[in-house]
Amino acid sequence: MASLEQVLRPRSERAATQVVTQAMSGLGGVGKTTLALHYAHSHCLGYTIVWWINAETPETITDSLAQLTTRVNPGTNTGTAAGDALAQWALAWLDTHPGWLLVFDNATHPDHLAPYLARLTNGDHLITSRLTHDWDALAGQPLHLDVLPLSAATSLLCQLAGRNDPAEHPAAGELADELGHLPLALEQAGTHIRRTRGTYSGYLERFRTQTARMLDTPGNGDPHRTTIARTWRITLDTIAERDPLAVHLLQIMAWLAPHDIPRDLLDGLADDPGAEADALALLNDFSMITLNESTASTHRLVQAVARTPDPHDPHRTEQAIQQAQNTAVAQILYALPDAPETNIRGWPRWRALLPHISAYLSHTHPDADTNTTDLILHNMTIFLLSQEQLNQATSYAERSTTTSARLHGEDHPYTLASRNNLASAYKLAGELRRAIPLFEKTLTDRQQVLGDDHPDTLTSRNNLASAYESAGDLQRAIPLFEQNLTDRQRVLGDDHPDTLTCRNNLASVYESAGDLQRAISLCEQTLTDSIRLLGEDHPHTLTSRNNLASVYESAGDLQRAISLCEQTLTDSIRL
Repeated sequence: MASLEQVLRPRSERAATQVVTQAMSGLGGVGKTTLALHYAHSHCLGYTIVWWINAETPETITDSLAQLTTRVNPGTNTGTAAGDALAQWALAWLDTHPGWLLVFDNATHPDHLAPYLARLTNGDHLITSRLTHDWDALAGQPLHLDVLPLSAATSLLCQLAGRNDPAEHPAAGELADELGHLPLALEQAGTHIRRTRGTYSGYLERFRTQTARMLDTPGNGDPHRTTIARTWRITLDTIAERDPLAVHLLQIMAWLAPHDIPRDLLDGLADDPGAEADALALLNDFSMITLNESTASTHRLVQAVARTPDPHDPHRTEQAIQQAQNTAVAQILYALPDAPETNIRGWPRWRALLPHISAYLSHTHPDADTNTTDLILHNMTIFLLSQEQLNQATSYAERSTTTSARLHGEDHPYTLASRNNLASAYKLAGELRRAIPLFEKTLTDRQQVLGDDHPDTLTSRNNLASAYESAGDLQRAIPLFEQNLTDRQRVLGDDHPDTLTCRNNLASVYESAGDLQRAISLCEQTLTDSIRLLGEDHPHTLTSRNNLASVYESAGDLQRAISLCEQTLTDSIRL
């Protein structure tokens, strides 16, 4: 309001010929019309007349001007005159009665307003629009309205609901967060709560379980009242006429996290390589997304609407929503880097994709997971285990194990791999009572399905031995590690990375058993081979150097241990 008043300062404070044209832009439902209406009411005495114009189409502009003619000629019969003639009379009247304010509400294109703004130079123009750009030729810098901050959103919700007990503020804040701090959604919720004598938590539960109904239910029960779903349907109709791809991209983004969506995650969806950029720009123009050089963001309620089927909305058919969901998960899988555990350069990409994978999984039921979803779960589990994000890794591994068994059967290699990941997550979390039986079962099943010499079988034997070591059962751990090293050397060769890992693990269990001479010998050999085969900067090389330092420390050789530890820390921070 203060910014608006600064631009549209009283006419007495500026030259009589100075005309101000101010545009306000923002997402549908953010409060543009409400702010314009409030300004008009607060400052009506400063203008000779204030007139509201529905600017959605050229026809609605003409109709609004025709109504002005009727208003300023109350005793004249204008019923037989054509609308265009009445509009022209209104323009002539405005030319001879300076000092007015015209509010062009919900303008959809600057070209619709340009002829009027060029002619009407004896007053001020206030434009509201969902279109954020293309006003430069007609107006100054648009005033862009964003959603409310949390404190203001919570306060507004409490005021509208008539429930301002401080004890309820946390629940009100949670609901305001779910509604994305959007004023129209807050109004819809607050009015509904007041009218039904409901609660914040009750409305939140209904919103989550009956999303379609709540998005299209006016708070006061008036079937003609504006709702979130109807508000954005108008915008999407306009966007779809210009570029159907833009609507499809918005539907895909609905399955991702609302913020920091990598733009390249939406590449390759059109035959024209530049089509996606143009479609995103169009969505940004209409405030449906916020776009920057490498990422895009959208409002969580825009996403909720786009994910919710409505047989009466051509943009939200079951088929369109399912297609968008399938595309979203396929694009995620395609974007995953290789080697999640060891490809350090891929880790930033994994971290950027993690919120979007989490969002996708939260919007879909495990019973509907596909093979594509399972591949994402499997690879994401491995990455999270490498980062020791154990809670999320365990959750993904459990879902992947269930999904793989449903899709492929209990004995399928995919299922066994998922079960192995789950056991690893339990082990890293210190839940050895759950990890060891799972490792034992997986090893037995892999021996039966894949054979004793299959690399996955060797991995299972190694993991079981490691779990025994963690449980302090060295008597069972050492023979398994020794057998595994022998088998890996025979099957994979001395220089295979898995052989180096196995040798490293055997050295570790020798150290635990106090056999430092053999431990040091194995660690030194493993570090030398890792540097030769993998390079100084490979994660396995860093691990080998760290383990050798540990054995030196156990042997009391602190000088060599400290030197290696300092080098490993420096390299780890750098890498």
